[in-house]
Amino acid sequence: MQPETYRDANPQHRGPDSEAQAAVQAELQRHLERLAQQRLGADERLAVQVLDIDLAGEIEPWRRAGGQDLRIVRDITMPRMTLSFTLTRGSDVLASGAQERVTDLNFLRGFNRYSSSDPLRYEKAMLDQWFDARFARR
Repeated sequence: MQPETYRDANPQHRGPDSEAQAAVQAELQRHLERLAQQRLGADERLAVQVLDIDLAGEIEPWRRAGGQDLRIVRDITMPRMTLSFTLTRGSDVLASGAQERVTDLNFLRGFNRYSSSDPLRYEKAMLDQWFDARFARR
C-alpha cells in the first residue's frame, strides 16, 4: 500500500500528508480485520490491498472552522476505493479480485451504524456492504 498515492485519503485537508494518510489506512485496515474476524470462517484468510481511496465529500478550502479546511459531504461526493483481495481456505483460493472498484452511491440515504463523529463512517459502511456482498457465507 502506498498511501501517498491515494487520490484523497486525508480527512482534514487535501494534499500530501503522509501521517494523516497512514492513519486513515491503518483505521481501514483495522476495520477490515474486524470484519474478517467476525464474518469469515475460522479457517479462512482474507488478504486485502487498498490501492486507492477517495473519501466521501470534498474539501472546500474557502469554508474553514477552527483554522482547518472543511470537508463538505454531498450526495454526489460518495466514498470510493479500489481494492485487490484474495480469500483463501488453506491452500484453496475461494475468491479473488484485482483492482475492484468499491463505491456506495446511496451513502447518505441508507442507515449508517457508525457515529457521526467517526470521520470514516461512510467508508466503513461502504466496506461493510462490500464485504457482505462479496464474502457472504457460502
